[in-house]
Amino acid sequence: MTYLVLGLLIFLGAHSIRIVADGWRTRQLARVGEQGWKGLFSVVSLIGFVLLVWGYGQTRVAPIELWQPPLWTRHLAALLTLISFVLLAAAYVPGNRIKAALGHPMLAGTKVWAFAHLIANGRLADLLLFGAFLVWSIAGFIAARRRDRFAGTRYPAAGGARDALAVSVGVLAWVAFAFWGHLWLIGVAPFG
Repeated sequence: MTYLVLGLLIFLGAHSIRIVADGWRTRQLARVGEQGWKGLFSVVSLIGFVLLVWGYGQTRVAPIELWQPPLWTRHLAALLTLISFVLLAAAYVPGNRIKAALGHPMLAGTKVWAFAHLIANGRLADLLLFGAFLVWSIAGFIAARRRDRFAGTRYPAAGGARDALAVSVGVLAWVAFAFWGHLWLIGVAPFG
């Protein structure tokens, strides 16, 4: 459990700098340059990610069950993760109405993903991992929307074709991950 917590602190800590110390981040960017900042950020994030993945995997050896979620929560989690994949795709398809409405669909998708996994899993490690991501994504979304309002940032929408592309890419990515990728990467088959 120690490595999971350490990984979460490092990974989410690095990703929280913009939330809690945006001015400091701006000064560091000016001091080390964009490439230097991205390099340092990537190394720290990778270290945190490896620790949290490894630590989460270690918790499966001796899991601490807190509750047994009802079977129907798996079905709800599948639906919610479909929505989160569409939101994730919308973050990368320029000019779609989802991004125009939300501003930061990746953070919104992370909230939905984390919530879905919290309701469908009842182990302590799940509560730590997905609970931490849920709290972080809520704080990140609020901070990002506040920055947008302060800067007057708007995200333009180009029309229905961009919306359809975001939804299509999200659904296809969800199908591939839910039916093949999740088992291969995580070791758990959501539908099997």
